[in-house]
Amino acid sequence: MSVARAGTPGATRLCPHCRETILESATVCPSCRHHLRYGAEPVAGEAQAAAVTPLRVEGSFRNSEGGAWEYSMVLTIRNERGEEIARRLVGVGAMQPDEVRAFTLSVEMTPAARGGHTRH
Repeated sequence: MSVARAGTPGATRLCPHCRETILESATVCPSCRHHLRYGAEPVAGEAQAAAVTPLRVEGSFRNSEGGAWEYSMVLTIRNERGEEIARRLVGVGAMQPDEVRAFTLSVEMTPAARGGHTRH
């Protein structure tokens, strides 16, 4: 897992609203979508970088079997060597017959501030 000091690309902090771990550079929390008071102004002379979404997957499933079924949604992130660097249980639940659940996974990326370095 990459460990980054404050002010470097990949540095994290807690969202003051939902307490999720988010990027230090975030101006809007990707979890609760609240605007963050600090860090909301771009650095003088630099425009706010536009986010790109290189991955977006949407899908749904229906419980067409008899009786209730339980589900667990797990997200795993791997590096270029296939090593697991993060694994999170995102949600759990149960579905009755003919109930539907829809899921969306998206990855947003923005350029890191210039001059920073990450530690691996």
